[in-house]
Amino acid sequence: MRLQQLIRGGLLAMACALPFSASAADITGAGATFPYPIYAKWAEAYKKATGNGMNYQSIGSGGGIKQIKAKTVDFGASDMPLAAAELDKAGLVQFPAVMGGVVPVLNLDGVKPGQLKMNGAVLGAIYMGKITKWNAPEIAALNQGVALPAADITVVHRADGSGTTFLWTDYLSKVSPEFKSAIGAGTAVKWPVGVGGKGNEGVAANVQRVKGAIGYVEYAYAKKNNITHAQLQNRDGQFVQPDDETFKAAAAGADWAKTPGMAVVLTDQAGKNAWPVTGASFILMQKAQDDAGKAREVLKFFDWAFKEGGAMAADLDYVALPAPVIKLVQDGWKAQIKDASGKAVW
Repeated sequence: MRLQQLIRGGLLAMACALPFSASAADITGAGATFPYPIYAKWAEAYKKATGNGMNYQSIGSGGGIKQIKAKTVDFGASDMPLAAAELDKAGLVQFPAVMGGVVPVLNLDGVKPGQLKMNGAVLGAIYMGKITKWNAPEIAALNQGVALPAADITVVHRADGSGTTFLWTDYLSKVSPEFKSAIGAGTAVKWPVGVGGKGNEGVAANVQRVKGAIGYVEYAYAKKNNITHAQLQNRDGQFVQPDDETFKAAAAGADWAKTPGMAVVLTDQAGKNAWPVTGASFILMQKAQDDAGKAREVLKFFDWAFKEGGAMAADLDYVALPAPVIKLVQDGWKAQIKDASGKAVW
C-alpha cells in the first residue's frame, strides 16, 4: 500500500496541490520528502484544530530551496542545511523542525527486517559498484549464519536533488575515504551504478519492485511500506536498529546554539546507541516578508507542531525537538523575520 494512502488520505499534495477550498490562512510549502509523513500528519491534525490548511509539495530538498528563493511558496524545506553565507546571500532564515533517520532498505528473500548487518565501508563499496553480489565475502563476514544468495545487487538511489541523499553521502564520506574521494557528499552526486527514484517514495517503490535491490529512505517510508531494513554499525562499533531512541541518541550531543544557521549535521555521531545516519529537516523562510500575515501563519503552524506534535512524531519514529532547541528557534523568529517596516512578525 502506498505511503500516501496509509497517512489517512495524504492531506498534503505530493507534486501538485490537492484541490480544497483555501482560506486566507492556508499556507504553502515545498521541499524535502524526508519529513513528508510527519508534515502530513501534523497538517491533518492542525486543520482539525484550527480550520487552517497547509499545502506541501514533496519535491525534494533541491526543489524546496529553489522555490523559497524564488518566493513561490511561504516556506521551503531541506534536509541539507544551508551554510550561513548562502542564507545571508539569499535573505533566508533557517530552523530545524523535526529529526529522523535514513535507513538502508533491501528486497532479499529470506532476510527478515533488521536481520542483515551492514557497515559504512560495505555500503560505500556497494554504492561505488565494487561489491555486486549479495553473498560477497565482505557482506558474509558481517552476517555469519545468514543464508545470502548469489544474486546481483541492484543499487537504487535518488534521481532528484535530495537532502536524504546529502545525509546518506555525508555519512558514507565520513566512514569511507574511498567513497569521499570517488563520489563525495551532496544533494545530487554522480552515481557510478544503479537506478534512480524520485523522492523517498520513488526509491521505496523501486526497492519493493526489484528483487536484490538496496536503497536508502527515511525510516517512516520503510516502516509504513513494510520494507526490510538493515542494522548499521555505528561509530562506537555497535550494531544498532533504527528507531526514535537511536535517533535521539545521535542528536544528544548536538550544539545548536553555537552552529551558524543552526546547520547541525547529525551523521556518524559518537554514542553506543547512536544511529549513524540521523539528520534534522530544516525550514527556510524569507527574512523580509512581503506578506507578514502569511508568514505569521507559517510560524503559528510550526509553533503548534512543536507544542502538540511530539507524540505524532514519535508514532512515525521521528524525533521532536527538545524544549531548549524550540526556544532557540523561536528566539530566531523574533530576531530575524520582519515585515516590510522592519517590525518582527512573531
